[in-house]
Amino acid sequence: MAKQIINTEQAPKAIGPYSQAVKTDNLLFISGQIPVHPITNSIPTTIEEQTHQVMKNIEAILLEAKLNWDNVIKSTIYLTDMNDFTKVNDIYASYFSNFFPARECVQVVALPKNVSVEISVIASEEK
Repeated sequence: MAKQIINTEQAPKAIGPYSQAVKTDNLLFISGQIPVHPITNSIPTTIEEQTHQVMKNIEAILLEAKLNWDNVIKSTIYLTDMNDFTKVNDIYASYFSNFFPARECVQVVALPKNVSVEISVIASEEK
């Protein structure tokens, strides 16, 4: 089982000892993405803007691996406030067209850089 590290300048650089994504066989494991803009390093203020930025960061990594949202089979959403669930859920859903992956959403005490949302995904080359 060979591993391939996937990195792109179109998503924020890792802020710790981890890769943006790791591909093994036909699976791609994307590390949790927070709403940092990859060029400006800015963080949006609203939960809606933060969620869109997270999804754009994930999409950039998917594209670097020659995949798209249809390849996503599992995701985990971390929120600092479960009251944001509906807003995040609606935006998250708008990125998928054919089917929704398996998923959990959990509330956490805090996230890196004091953001409100973080999402990680697993994608498969098989659709």
